[in-house]
Formats: sequence, C-alpha cells, structure tokens
Amino acid sequence: MISIVIPSLNEALSLEQLHAQLALVAEAKGYDLQIVIVDDGSTDNSWQVIEQLAQQDPRVLGIRFRRNFGKAAALSAGFNAAVGEIIITMDADLQDDPAEIPNLIAKLNEGYDVVNGWKQERHDPWHKTGPSKVFNWLVSWMTGVQLHDHNCGLKCFRREVINEVRLYGELHRFVPVLAAARGFRVGEIVVHHRPRTTGKSKYGWLRIPKGLLDLLTVRFITHFNQRPQHWLGMGALTSLMLGILGMGYLAIYWCVSRLPGHTPIHLHETAALYYSLVLLLIGAQLMALGFVAELISALFSRDSDAYSIAAHTEPDKQDQQVPPVEVSHSAESPPS
Repeated sequence: MISIVIPSLNEALSLEQLHAQLALVAEAKGYDLQIVIVDDGSTDNSWQVIEQLAQQDPRVLGIRFRRNFGKAAALSAGFNAAVGEIIITMDADLQDDPAEIPNLIAKLNEGYDVVNGWKQERHDPWHKTGPSKVFNWLVSWMTGVQLHDHNCGLKCFRREVINEVRLYGELHRFVPVLAAARGFRVGEIVVHHRPRTTGKSKYGWLRIPKGLLDLLTVRFITHFNQRPQHWLGMGALTSLMLGILGMGYLAIYWCVSRLPGHTPIHLHETAALYYSLVLLLIGAQLMALGFVAELISALFSRDSDAYSIAAHTEPDKQDQQVPPVEVSHSAESPPS
C-alpha cells in the first residue's frame, strides 16, 4: 500500500481536484492507495470538503486539528495514521503533480530510502526562488546532504524512515537530512512544478530567519546529539586556554615590572586582565553547560537507539534443532 500524506491549510478549492488526480494515477498504475489529508486549522470550508471526500471514497482519511499547529505537526499526524509501506508527502495547493508519483517510486526501487523532489523549473515569484536557492546551498554545505531543493514538499519515503525520524517545530524540510544522519540512502529526481491557480502562499519573509535557526538546530542534533560536550567542550577548552595564557602572561609581566630598573604596573589598569577573566568565565560556563547537556542526553538516550539497523540474518531453524539424546539403562538400574 502507498500512503499519500497531504497537510492542508485553507485549500478547500483544490482538494477535490487533487483527489481526482490522485485517483486517476492509482487507477492507471493499479496502486493500493491511502490518502491522508490533515486539516491544519483551516478557517475556510476545507474540513467539510474532506468529510465529503471521505464519505465518497473509503481510501480517504481526514484528520482535523483544533488550531494551526504547523506543517511538521500535520506531517507527524499523517505519518502516524499512514499504513502504507511507501509514504509520499505532497502539498494540497496543486503545485505538486500527482503524475510524478510513479517516478518517485521507481527511483525508490533503485535502492534509495528517501527520494526528494527537485523543482528545477519553479513557477514562483523571484522573492521566493532567490532566497530558496541560497538556503538550499547552505543546507547542502552545512549538512553534507547534496540536494537541489530541500524545501520541496513532494517526497517519497520507506516506512522504516518514518519510524525512526521524529518531527517537531519546523523541521519538516529537513527530513532527508535527518534520515541521512541515520544512515538511510537519499536521492532526488526532477519533478514537474505547476503554477498556483487557487489560494495563496502560506509562507512569507519570516520563514528565512526561522529556516536558518532550524538549520543550526539540525546541524547540532545530527552531529552532536549523543555527544554535546564535544561541541560545547571545544569552545570551553579554547576559551579556558586563552584565559589561562592571558593570566599567565600578566603574572609574568607583573613580576618583571617589579625588578629594579622597570616601571611597576597595576594589573587592574590593563584591559588584558578583564579579557582574560571574561574568557575564563565563558570557558567555565560552557564546560558546565556541556556536562548538563551530557546528563540530559544520557537520560533521554535510554528511550531511543543511537543506531539504525538495515537488516539482520534469520537463523536456520534446522541448524537450531538439537538432536535427541539417547540414554541407555542397564538391567541393574531401571529408569525411574
């Protein structure tokens, strides 16, 4: 079964058309399809449309949030409700073409665990495409996951990926990065991007600084999730070393200034003293913060594995059979 997870916010005008296009693809390819539509606190009549679609088509499952919780929360709810071995995410605004679903699955069958769409020819205004190109380059450079379009909503996953990657905040655009950090194979294909014909975009300029902050978060949790002291400790050791060298230099300088023929100095009048003290304080705080982070990481690591298993061998049942033990009894000692 293939599950299509569709987060929706005020897209009532496009849901029926999207459902019809998905049904055509499923009929043409013979897919056993499940369509999960998550209403992320819409204020139009989206939920009424979803209810109507669910009554007409048993393959449609609708989920309604009490308010807007964000795309990551909508995807998480959709993933929890999805029952397919292959899960595909797409937007509800008709810009993602359902005809690309067979291409995504074909790429997945080449041995990939995640297939990301690449909107090579985008039908969006320049103030969205320009920052998006810079952001995609920055994500690829900082994470090592070389994709052209991390923001593309059209993605394809194996069930194992969804079971191991946890979404929160606004980390939905970084699912391929989080999956790659767990050892899953990530690929991409060029997909057809259609111009928006209904509704309006839900993202403005605020998503740029939010995206950069989320990128720093992803960088930290993918590289230092199990060893936060390695990141905080390096800064702490550097700061402490510079502070100690500064204080050592000032101590030697003060002693030399007390020798005959030298002008005595007063340390409290030198800026280097305060710089060295600040460096020592920063280093001590970073070191303490690193130990606290290690304690938290050790506490929560009990509930989650720091590794991902791709496969394991099945023992041969014939080899496990223990031959019966023959016991002989003499006439003098009959069996009890």
